[in-house]
Amino acid sequence: MSGAATVTLSEFCATGSGGTPSRAQMERYYEGGTIPWIKSGELRETVINGAEEHVTDVALKESSIKLVPAGAILLAMYGATVGRLGILGIEATTNQAVCHIIPDPRIAVTRYVYHALSSQVPSLISMGVGGAQPNINQGIIKNLAIPLPAKPEQRRIAAILDQADALRAKRREALAQLDSLTQSIFIQMFGDPVSNPKGWPDATTLGQVANIASGVTKGRNLTGKVTRTIPYLAVANVQDKSLNLSAVKEIDATEDEIERYLLKWNDLLLTEGGDPDKLGRGTLWKNELPECIHQNHIFRVRVTSQAVTPLFLNWLVGSQRGKKYFLRSAKQTTGIASINMTQLRSFPLLLPPVELQRDFETIAEVVAEQHAIHSVSLAELEALFVSLQHRAFRGEL
Repeated sequence: MSGAATVTLSEFCATGSGGTPSRAQMERYYEGGTIPWIKSGELRETVINGAEEHVTDVALKESSIKLVPAGAILLAMYGATVGRLGILGIEATTNQAVCHIIPDPRIAVTRYVYHALSSQVPSLISMGVGGAQPNINQGIIKNLAIPLPAKPEQRRIAAILDQADALRAKRREALAQLDSLTQSIFIQMFGDPVSNPKGWPDATTLGQVANIASGVTKGRNLTGKVTRTIPYLAVANVQDKSLNLSAVKEIDATEDEIERYLLKWNDLLLTEGGDPDKLGRGTLWKNELPECIHQNHIFRVRVTSQAVTPLFLNWLVGSQRGKKYFLRSAKQTTGIASINMTQLRSFPLLLPPVELQRDFETIAEVVAEQHAIHSVSLAELEALFVSLQHRAFRGEL
C-alpha cells in the first residue's frame, strides 16, 4: 500500500446522525414499532443485526431519526462509549450519539474503511472535547484522513485483518462461555439463592461467620507519625470476581495501620457502593502483591468460621440474593447506592454443607485455570491484531 493517497472521509463517505423520538409519546413513537433503533451502547465492534428498542413508522416521519442502510459503519460520538464501532447488518435508525458513515462503493471497501477507522480511534478521541469522557462530532469525523489504495488492495488488507479479528472474537466467546459456566454450576449445585429451593439453612448472618473491616482513610492527620509508603486498593481495583491491578495507587501509612489493614490470602473484598447494579461486587485477594492495604470504601471480609468457604461466599454475596438484599438496604442518592458495615454484617447467608462448597471450589478453580489460559491467548491475539493494523496502514503488510 506504499504510496497510497491519503483521503478525508468527507471526500468519499456520506455521514449523518440520528435522534431520539420523544419519550413522552411512547405509544405513538415506540409501542408496536418494528424499525430497529440503535443506541451508542449497542456498538461493540461487531456486525449489528438487531436492536434493543424499535420505533414506529410515525416516529420516522415526525422525528429527526432517519433510516440508515445495511453495510453502514456506525461510530459512537458521546459519553462512555465514545469511539466504539459497528457495522450495520440490517437497515436501522440510530440515536443522536451515533454517526453513520457510508463509503462510496465505487472507490472504497466498507470492511477496509472500518479497520482504518478502528486503527485511528485513539486519535479521534484525543481530538474530542470534554473532560474524562470527551465527545467527538461529525466535523472531526469528516476531516479524518485515511490511506485509500486501489480496491483490490483494500480487499486484501481487510481480509487479513478480518481473519485476525475472527480469532480474537472466538477467544472472547470462549471466555464468555467460561464466565457463564461457573454461574451455571453454582445454580446447579446450590439452586436459586433467592428462592432457596434446596432449603439450605438461612438463619446465619455474614457477621457471624466473618470479621468485617473498613480500610484506611485518605487525608487523615499523620503529623509527627512515622510512616512508609505501601500499595492500597481503591474501588476501581475491585471488580466482579476479579481484580484490576493495572493502576495501583500508594499511600503513606503507619506500621499500626499497615498491620490493621494488611490484606491476607482469601480475604473477600467488597465495594461500599457505586451504581446500584454494582452492589455486592467483590473478589478474593490471592496475594497478588507482597504487601497491600485497602481504602475505606472497600470492606474486607475475612472468614472466621468452618461453615463457609471464601469462594462460595464470594459467589453468594454477588448473586441475586446479595444484590436484592443490598438494594433493599442501601442508601440511594442520585443514582448512587451505598451500604454500611451494619447492613453488610446482617446479610442473611445460605449454608449448604461445607463439603459441597469445597466441591464447588474445586470445579471453579479448574474453570478459572482455563479462563487464565484463554486470557493469555487473547492478550497475544490482541497484540498481533494491533501489530497487523499498524503495519497495514503504514503500507508494510
